[in-house]
Amino acid sequence: MDHKKLVIIPTFNEKENILEMIQSIMDLVGGFELLVIDDGSPDGTGNLVKSKKSDFPDRLHLIEREGKLGLGTAYITGFKWALERGYDYIFEMDADFSHNPEDLIRLYEACADRHFDLAIGSRYITGVNVVNWPMGRVLMSYFASVYVKFITGLPVKDSTAGFKCYHKSVLQGIKLDEVKFVGYAFQIEMKFTSWKLGFKLVEVPIIFTDRTKGTSKMSRGIFKEAVLGVIMMKIKSIFNPYTLNQSGLIE
Repeated sequence: MDHKKLVIIPTFNEKENILEMIQSIMDLVGGFELLVIDDGSPDGTGNLVKSKKSDFPDRLHLIEREGKLGLGTAYITGFKWALERGYDYIFEMDADFSHNPEDLIRLYEACADRHFDLAIGSRYITGVNVVNWPMGRVLMSYFASVYVKFITGLPVKDSTAGFKCYHKSVLQGIKLDEVKFVGYAFQIEMKFTSWKLGFKLVEVPIIFTDRTKGTSKMSRGIFKEAVLGVIMMKIKSIFNPYTLNQSGLIE
């Protein structure tokens, strides 16, 4: 069966990476499509995407938003766009090549061939597979996942991972309008919600390589949101059990 596959990449000031990333995804075997969601990048990222649309008119898509509205809201916008257009598998990834585009195929195969609902590109499932990160950031990321597992019980070693493949049923089943967080906490919330709803999760080992071009979007505020957000998610799960979005379950 020829599945419809959409990669969603939020961007803000990624002119150094976006053209190469577009070409890398377009060159993959399997007919992956790409949706770039650009938050009004002042460096002209959106215009660069537009310049390539004529080369891939049916596979390259762009949503431009006014202002920097956050990672989580960008993905929610992309998820809704994908579901409305009947995509079977929807991917999250970064624009900066910290995620290897070729690993999209491995995430897809974990879902399509091994019948998992959510495949997570994991930095920590086979040790610590991170290249070029300062040790302090590696430790912060690794122990953030340890913290998440301790508080919530989520059986995932890389809970903040942002490289994922969803079967459409997961995104149909989650009440997307109720997803609250925007940064690291968004990534945790989506995995935690998927798990609580009974979907099957798997971690696929990847090598994460820190960006060599452009500027990181990580901030203390994003990390603080994750620390507090995990506690809020756990409390919510106790007093308000997670239920499927029945109206969103479309065959």
